[in-house]
Amino acid sequence: MTHTRYAFIKANWHADIVDQALKGFCELIPADQVDVFDVPGAFEMPLVAKDLAETGRYGAIACAALVVDGGIYRHDFVAQAVVDGLMRAGMDTGVPVLSVSLTPHHFQETEHHMAIYREHFVQKGREAASAALMIGKTRAALAA
Repeated sequence: MTHTRYAFIKANWHADIVDQALKGFCELIPADQVDVFDVPGAFEMPLVAKDLAETGRYGAIACAALVVDGGIYRHDFVAQAVVDGLMRAGMDTGVPVLSVSLTPHHFQETEHHMAIYREHFVQKGREAASAALMIGKTRAALAA
């Protein structure tokens, strides 16, 4: 079965940056084929991705978040848990779950850094869309 719908989950932390990934994603996949879901933060993405994948409505699910060192918790632990959870959601459901979850080594909330990451997230969104399309094409060929 060929899916023409995609889900895009985005974490609300650093939304001004994270939302740019959706912009890049929709440069390759028309926005009217993308259902968008907001979650509080990165940690909530794997469960929502699994729930969406289990509906059978989507050819792929992309998830975007920016996990930074806030000085309170181990951001690398959070990032690893998120990526592992997204991979598990995809493997458990058979629906590709793509990660645009980035953990910069040195992020500062300066306009310079934020501008760099906004543009970077546009590119990562394009890459996720390209991957979603390629995986769909490959899987369709395997099913034929």
